[in-house]
Amino acid sequence: MADQDYYELLGVARGASDDEIKKAYRRLAMKYHPDRNGGNKEAEDKFKQIGEAYAVLSDPQKRAAYDRYGKAGVDPNAAGAGGFGGFGGMGGFENFGDIFSEIFGGGAQRGGRRGPQVFRGADVSYSLEITLEQAVHGDQTDIRVPVWEECSTCSGTGCKPGTSKKTCPHCRGTGTINMSNGFLSVQQTCSHCHGTGEVIADPCRDCQGVGRIRKTKTLQIDIPKGINDGQRIRLSGKGEPGVNGGPSGDLYVQIVIKPHDIFERDGDDLHADLPLSFATAALGGEVVVPTMDTETRITIPEGTQSGKILRLRGKGVANLRTHEKGDLYVHVYVETPVNLSAKQKSLLKEFDESLKQSAEKHSPKNQSFMDKMKRFFS
Repeated sequence: MADQDYYELLGVARGASDDEIKKAYRRLAMKYHPDRNGGNKEAEDKFKQIGEAYAVLSDPQKRAAYDRYGKAGVDPNAAGAGGFGGFGGMGGFENFGDIFSEIFGGGAQRGGRRGPQVFRGADVSYSLEITLEQAVHGDQTDIRVPVWEECSTCSGTGCKPGTSKKTCPHCRGTGTINMSNGFLSVQQTCSHCHGTGEVIADPCRDCQGVGRIRKTKTLQIDIPKGINDGQRIRLSGKGEPGVNGGPSGDLYVQIVIKPHDIFERDGDDLHADLPLSFATAALGGEVVVPTMDTETRITIPEGTQSGKILRLRGKGVANLRTHEKGDLYVHVYVETPVNLSAKQKSLLKEFDESLKQSAEKHSPKNQSFMDKMKRFFS
């Protein structure tokens, strides 16, 4: 770039304002920055060139010397350079903290100690297994949750009682370390004090300098009516404590509903199987059906077939938000009698023979199936 004009490098006119020069450099620095170009040598060279151009044109004295004498006016090794000292040990980037902060998110901070960083505590997840009855009617229960709590011995400082934190010897209390890489110098968070500017010389024996200890605390949980499997209850501020005075995280209690002996839940509806004897299914009658609240009697129509579903409105689960109740669906299945005595078998055969004499009347589905079979094989 020996003969390349600084104004041409930045793509601005010789009479460009300071703001125009700054904007042009900002745009080109973002384009050619090494971190954005994966080690591309040409991009790295271009980045150095525009950095050198900006170092001169952004300084009123250096720019005036450059406009009058060209590069000779800002070259420390050239005669008549005017004593401007060139670009110094950092290639002209020692005063670029502000613009690099704008472009790359404020990594270079100047002006003393940053102080301790405040962090919100982590959220905690807990799995709570409950019964269907608890989910339907609501309940109140206690849970024991392992969490971090502030150390009572050191009051969360991490220091041995009677001692205090010391100024970090690596960053001298600023919380940052100057990192130089050839032409570029930035400030990074001190890895020894993590940006606080302080270190613990005598850590607390109970928490080993962490400021927190692991404990199990008991919390009371209100289970709302209608909560479903997989839903969560949020307890604000009951998670891990914050760091350096930050707010605590939240506790999320995930609900797991145990399988029920009678009912199966589907949203706000319930399903239950109802076994019927052959005689009850054939003759009809009243049977007792359980619900989540109490027992109820329903009428079985004469000639009820296995697989029939009876719907009981409003006997399901109250919706968690609308409080409207779902339905209970009773699935009927006719139970085949087993372990028959000789007399029962004889009576059943006699009964079956009587049905066969008028099969179309008593067993329409069976008769229809037999007719279809005959047509299929013929």
